[in-house]
Amino acid sequence: MVMQLEGRIGDRDVWGSDRCSVTQAMQLLGSPTALLFVREAFYGTTKFSDFVQRVGVTDTAASNRLKKLVEAGVFEKRSYRVPGARARDEYLLTPMGEALLPVLVALMSWGDEHLQDEGGPVRILSAETVRAVIRDEDGKAVDPERLKVVAARESASDG
Repeated sequence: MVMQLEGRIGDRDVWGSDRCSVTQAMQLLGSPTALLFVREAFYGTTKFSDFVQRVGVTDTAASNRLKKLVEAGVFEKRSYRVPGARARDEYLLTPMGEALLPVLVALMSWGDEHLQDEGGPVRILSAETVRAVIRDEDGKAVDPERLKVVAARESASDG
């Protein structure tokens, strides 16, 4: 399956990936720990030490990655205090971070199907197992063979 490139971007030699949203997303989220921190936040993790333990990274690596994710707006850092202890920070997903749920579901589904012998170790359920799908503005599933890629300022019919 190959998506069709239409209009100005049909000529691959006249545009690069420097402004590509996938490139920018991967620069922010492309480290193995970034999406694992987001996964853990969806599972309810908020404390720094819990992120370190559950993701399996050093304090330094966790601190650096969480700092970048806070600066980018994926997490917000909020102080909390347990009575009798010093103030600490917790990390909570922002709406920007919460918007990554379909990305995580899609990655998990892909990993379950292609990297696990008998599916993955967990399932995300509603009434049935949940999977990410591509939908149009009206909520109808879109056949990937029908996808077209056009410059953002062009419509599918301009191409």
